[in-house]
Formats: sequence, C-alpha cells, structure tokens
Amino acid sequence: MKHHASKTKKARTEHRPMKRHQDHAEARKEPPEDNRSTPESDLRDFSTSLPMSLLRAREAVMRHFRMSLREHHVTEQQWRVMRAISSAGEADVNDLVRLTFLLGPSLSRILRTLDASGHIKRRTDEDDQRRSVLSLTEKGQELIRQHTPQSAQIYQRIAEAYGEQRLKLLQTMLAELETSMNSFNILPDTEYAAGDVIR
Repeated sequence: MKHHASKTKKARTEHRPMKRHQDHAEARKEPPEDNRSTPESDLRDFSTSLPMSLLRAREAVMRHFRMSLREHHVTEQQWRVMRAISSAGEADVNDLVRLTFLLGPSLSRILRTLDASGHIKRRTDEDDQRRSVLSLTEKGQELIRQHTPQSAQIYQRIAEAYGEQRLKLLQTMLAELETSMNSFNILPDTEYAAGDVIR
C-alpha cells in the first residue's frame, strides 16, 4: 500500500513539468495575424504628397528672394501685401485676403506694421463709409522700385536654371490646376479651411 502511494506521487511529480512545458508552448504561440490595413496604409507616400511637393517647390524658389527682401528690411508676407496693393492700385482688406491668401488676423497685423512704417496709407471709401481703401505711399512705391531690378534678376536666373519654356509651361499648368481644384469640392458635404488637411 505504501509502495503504491509512492508510485502514485512519483507519477504526479513526473507529469507536472510536462504541464508547465505545455503552458509555455501556448504562451509562445503567435497571435493571429490581423489582415486589416492601418489608417496610414491608405495614405500615399509622404514624398509624393501633392501639397508637400508644392510646398517644397515654393520654398526652393522663395529662398532666392528672401535675402533681397531682408536687405530692404521687409518680410515675405509684407512684400506680398505690398505687391498685391501695387498691382491693384488700391485694395480693401477683403481684396487682400483673396489676393494674398493670408488669414485675416495675420493680414491685419501686417497692415498695421506697414501703416506704422509709412509704406501704405488708408482712405475711407466715399460710397461706403465703413470701407477702408489701402494704397502705397511714396515710400512704399520707392521700395517697390528699389527691389524690382533684383527681383527681375532672380527671375532671369531661375528661368536660365530651369528653362524659360519649361517655366512658362509650369506656370500654365499650375494655373490650370488651381482652376480645376476651385471648380468643385472634393468633399462636398464637408466645410474645411485650406491647409487644414495635408495628405
């Protein structure tokens, strides 16, 4: 009887390592593969993102102009506003928002700076007393005249480096892209501001 109990205890002891071995084997089993795609897999490669490609090209071009603008103590955004006013002759804030693609708060800050520096002036519209019309002062016009030769020289070098015909074709294609994108809403039921989503 005693001998039988000893054999039973030994048998139980011998089986215990096997159970632990099975437990470890089950723990090492790989989880079932999830074939569902992640949200990132639906996005195109970042290097081929259209908004980023356009932004990189813009930065490559603008770096040639920034040094000249710094020499005249004017920022890129300030120059953009002055060029828009110079091109239009006169413009109100709504015109400048549309022409410069600057947000209202940023544009207001730039206009205050240009007004304080004496580069622009305001007058009240005779037909609408609530509307302010902006134009360049003599100082603003002089800044345009001073920067024009340098700007023309930079444009000439860009045309020489890239190719004049290719540059014309690029500007035509960009204008066509802009017209095409403005002709419809890709997300017709969604209102969103330009620049909110970059894919």
